[in-house]
Amino acid sequence: MKQTAIVTGGSRGIGFAIARQLGQDGFNIAILDMNDQAAYQENLDLLAAQGTEYLYVKGNICNADDRRRLVQETVAKFGGIHVLVNNAGVAPKVRADLLEMTEESFDRVIGVNTKGNMFLTQAVAKQMLQQDFVGKKRGTIVNISSCSAVVSSTSRGEYCVSKAGVSMLTTLYADRLAPDGILVHEVRPGVIATDMTAGVQEKYDKLFASGAFPIARWGTPEDIAGVVSAFCSDKFAYTTGNYVDVDGGFHIQRL
Repeated sequence: MKQTAIVTGGSRGIGFAIARQLGQDGFNIAILDMNDQAAYQENLDLLAAQGTEYLYVKGNICNADDRRRLVQETVAKFGGIHVLVNNAGVAPKVRADLLEMTEESFDRVIGVNTKGNMFLTQAVAKQMLQQDFVGKKRGTIVNISSCSAVVSSTSRGEYCVSKAGVSMLTTLYADRLAPDGILVHEVRPGVIATDMTAGVQEKYDKLFASGAFPIARWGTPEDIAGVVSAFCSDKFAYTTGNYVDVDGGFHIQRL
């Protein structure tokens, strides 16, 4: 049976690059996103053009009914779920000083980035536990967190907290699911050229020019997709709960 991957937020940016790569790797793709399918049809047509069978589910990862429906519709169409990529995420609508952050902004960012991740992973893991091993494992879960899980940005503290929470979810689910053959990994992107970073391009261009990044260029969605692809293969069958920085070496502490 052909394996199936769910990619949340898989219609554009990093999520679409991941969906496209996993499609090339031979997976069926199920995508959860909030807008009408027509908004992303151009990208979805690219999946079809490369021979990838896909399912688009309109829904909000914060909504329990939408999460349940995503799992049900994916299993109904493809017969199972073998990979979950928790990619959906939001940044604060307004970058505000930590002392000015609103509870509404905190709740929104945590709700999508951390709570949504927590409970979709729970639902998908329960489905995976009902399935047989394929190759060396029963399933793979990949969390797309951020360098902000460990790097302070006091103008978007809610985002940093949300991604630190995703890192702990990686650890917790890796611990819980390893005995059942489900492996959990994390990718920590750095500065990636997407809609989320377009508004602060000048800031990051200056950082690249200043030498803050050993690999002095913007990252691309495809840089992230390549690492996810490796995690979803059988090449990491004896590791779980780990992360890879895909950040141009920004994590390296230097004197």
